[in-house]
Amino acid sequence: MKKMKWQNVWLVLVFVLLYAPILYLIFYSFSSGDNMNGFKAFTWANYQALFEDTRMIEIVLQTLLIAILSSLCATIVGTFGALGIYSTKQRRVRNMILSLNNILMVSPDVIIGASFLIFFMFLGFGLGFGSVLLSHIAFSIPIVVLMVLPKLNEMRPALVDAARDLGATDWQVLSKVILPYISSGIFAGFFMAFTYSLDDFAVTFFVTGNGFETLSVEIYSRARQGISLEINALSALMFVFSLILVAGYYLLNQRSQAQKVRRKRKAGA
Repeated sequence: MKKMKWQNVWLVLVFVLLYAPILYLIFYSFSSGDNMNGFKAFTWANYQALFEDTRMIEIVLQTLLIAILSSLCATIVGTFGALGIYSTKQRRVRNMILSLNNILMVSPDVIIGASFLIFFMFLGFGLGFGSVLLSHIAFSIPIVVLMVLPKLNEMRPALVDAARDLGATDWQVLSKVILPYISSGIFAGFFMAFTYSLDDFAVTFFVTGNGFETLSVEIYSRARQGISLEINALSALMFVFSLILVAGYYLLNQRSQAQKVRRKRKAGA
């Protein structure tokens, strides 16, 4: 019993360490002062200033566009990549492909960003929207593969064999059997890729060019000039947006699990 209590205390301390800085930023987003040295009167002025900052709004939209496009592309490529790895029969070849897939996961972001920069310069590819998008797609693909592949491994081969015995074509097997079964993994991969793209700084810092910036790079540039409480307001909104994403993913996952339970009950009946 004492062990359980100490575990609970440790868990609370971990969450306090994780969320205290975020709540600290949000708290001062409502301060009428110019800095975080002391809370003054409650105000919405920082949020008003944020929505009046057209440059910041433009950068937020650019960041969301990059995150959505890169996560969509990475989800499509990563899903078919996971299908390719799953269909590989030779264990050595499969392990080699998985190792190559995981390189971007374990490599430092600085190394990845510098590598992309050198690669784009070698090709003569201009830095900007295109370079950031391609980089985000590249480092998001391994995330999607790692989310989808376990779902494929959980799938019983008998499902595919039964579909083929009933005369289903390859496309019908893929669209009617495999993709619905691994849909939760696909959604998880998309949300993870979206999150990674949304808050990436190191890789984006290397491959972004003049005239195009993402939110993380812009916040870094402004922070070097002095912290503004407008950044606190933006952080608060992004935190709420992240909570909405997590809640949405949780609801989708719960719905998927409920559908699987209903299918099993129907099959048992």
